[in-house]
Amino acid sequence: MTLILFLIVLAILVFVHEVGHFVAAKIARMRVDEFGIGFPPTIASVQKGETKYALNIIPLGGYVKIFGESPSESEAGSLTDSRSFVSKNRGLQAMVLIAGILFNMIFAWGLVSLGFMTGMPTASGGAPVTELKNPRLLVISLYPEGPAEIAGMKVGDELTFVGTPAESVAALEPQPVREFISSHPNEPILFKVKRGEEIRDISIEPSTTLIGGQTVVGISMDIVGIQKLAPHKAVIAGFAMTGDITVAVVKGIYGLIRDAILGRADFSQVAGPVGIAGLVGDASRLGFAYLISFTALISINLAVLNLVPFPALDGGRLLFVAIEAITRRKIPHKVANIANTIGFSLLILLMIVITYKDIIKLF
Repeated sequence: MTLILFLIVLAILVFVHEVGHFVAAKIARMRVDEFGIGFPPTIASVQKGETKYALNIIPLGGYVKIFGESPSESEAGSLTDSRSFVSKNRGLQAMVLIAGILFNMIFAWGLVSLGFMTGMPTASGGAPVTELKNPRLLVISLYPEGPAEIAGMKVGDELTFVGTPAESVAALEPQPVREFISSHPNEPILFKVKRGEEIRDISIEPSTTLIGGQTVVGISMDIVGIQKLAPHKAVIAGFAMTGDITVAVVKGIYGLIRDAILGRADFSQVAGPVGIAGLVGDASRLGFAYLISFTALISINLAVLNLVPFPALDGGRLLFVAIEAITRRKIPHKVANIANTIGFSLLILLMIVITYKDIIKLF
């Protein structure tokens, strides 16, 4: 069921992305030869007007084939065809390339807004929780190799009890829990956590060497509850949250690329199709609001990743368009073909490596 749900989510996001390219191409009066979801072989197709609509068997992508978009077609007369991609000005070309990214961002905004209308899981961030329904104290992050992670605590665990045989925390809020931990150095503390429908007892001895001499167990906590807003407020809050998520995703991807260039990237923390499928399943078990929130996060990731100026991605093609606009010279089709082939091959290799690591984590 998890795999089916993941494929549905992926198909929807790819469909939204490709619809962006499709709509922009039609607005620019370009000829769209084919609109495909998934990669061939083709399961079914239908021809409507000049466009073939195809449903393909490999559900890990999609495409819009625009006449004159590939360099090889440019030498086949598309340069002189008024409806070809290459015959249009650079502005229209850029609009078509960026439209898929824009549609993914708008779709994410819509999902987050819908989440706020139906009830969005929201962290209090230390603010009063009067507007939150069903507030719970959750673990939102773990210090790598810290006492809590080693003891088996997970992100998303709900803390239902924190204490020792002699005393316990009366008010389960972040600050009282932190104060309790700091006052019990080198003494095992019992954490009762709710994970799904299961209650677990986890005993953790705080560390005084993990973070600058402080007595900690290596967790970040926050009160998380359900926030439900009126539609007009939900749209505004959705826009703000989409912006915050986008900034975080950009920083994360920038950091990963920087570390990869410097040879210190930790790809074990990057999820591929197998890992994302598991996360989609986890989100669905938590509820509808969590699922649409996670789908929005994937949509934003897809948008930002596609904007990276790397061959075979929309960002790489945008870079080619920008270079041609600045130099007023067309990039030779052989150069573009080689760059895109190498880029695509490297992306496939990276996907294989990440998927392998995802599978290893399962055992």
